[in-house]
Amino acid sequence: MTQENNTLSRKKLNLETSKIPWHELQRFFAQGHAVFVTDDLDLIEVAYQFSQDNKNQVETWMKARKIGKVSDIQAQKWIEDEVILWAVVIKPWILVQDKNNYE
Repeated sequence: MTQENNTLSRKKLNLETSKIPWHELQRFFAQGHAVFVTDDLDLIEVAYQFSQDNKNQVETWMKARKIGKVSDIQAQKWIEDEVILWAVVIKPWILVQDKNNYE
């Protein structure tokens, strides 16, 4: 893939990213498809690496606990706090990031 295509892919992902209340993502969580991304990572870059099936990078982030499946505790807290998350879909995954402090 060329550098231009990489840039276009990232721009497309950026356009597909949106804010959404956590409660609207419950079915993805129930299916085990909700993945949290820590707020120190770029959500678009993580989505891009998922879309490119870059297993090495994804595993590195997982080992560092920078990404992972949303836990029951996390999900419950987000429901209680009525959190709105940044999200992007990379089928079958939905990547979510709590950037409420950065609005």
